[in-house]
Amino acid sequence: MSKARQYELIYITAPEVTDEVLADLHAQVVAVAERFGGTVSKSENWGRKRLAYEIAGQREGVYIMETIDGPGAMTAELDRRLRVTDTVIRHLIVRVDEDLAVAERAAANRKASMATRRVKRGLPPEPTEAERRRHREDSDDDDVMGDAGFVPSGDRGERGDRGDRGDR
Repeated sequence: MSKARQYELIYITAPEVTDEVLADLHAQVVAVAERFGGTVSKSENWGRKRLAYEIAGQREGVYIMETIDGPGAMTAELDRRLRVTDTVIRHLIVRVDEDLAVAERAAANRKASMATRRVKRGLPPEPTEAERRRHREDSDDDDVMGDAGFVPSGDRGERGDRGDRGDR
């Protein structure tokens, strides 16, 4: 059996589809996943939204996102089933475990390079609690520019250089 991967399945149904039909569609997805030894770990109904462009005469659709763990053969069967289901306007299956692994490796690399830089500067590899606390205190965004007098809202105040413009 092939290795289990994590996928996100997003499908759009017609806006007039009832909750019973959506529950039946979800049950079909769960049945296919279980048949291939997979599981549906999360299911979210994003609700009725306007489509970017008209699809099959529809301007709106109900978006559903499901996170599925299972083998690659499962996605082929899901794709086939959703393609022939009349209530599904569009669907997309994306493998997300590779992206999560890449993000984890990048975070580990950043942490290792930070530790190396700190050691070269004569500091311990990990910041101390006092350093973390000082950093949190320094990064407060209550006062954007301190007492410099800068107003970040873009207000220019009086503009006396324009003169009287009169009635336009």
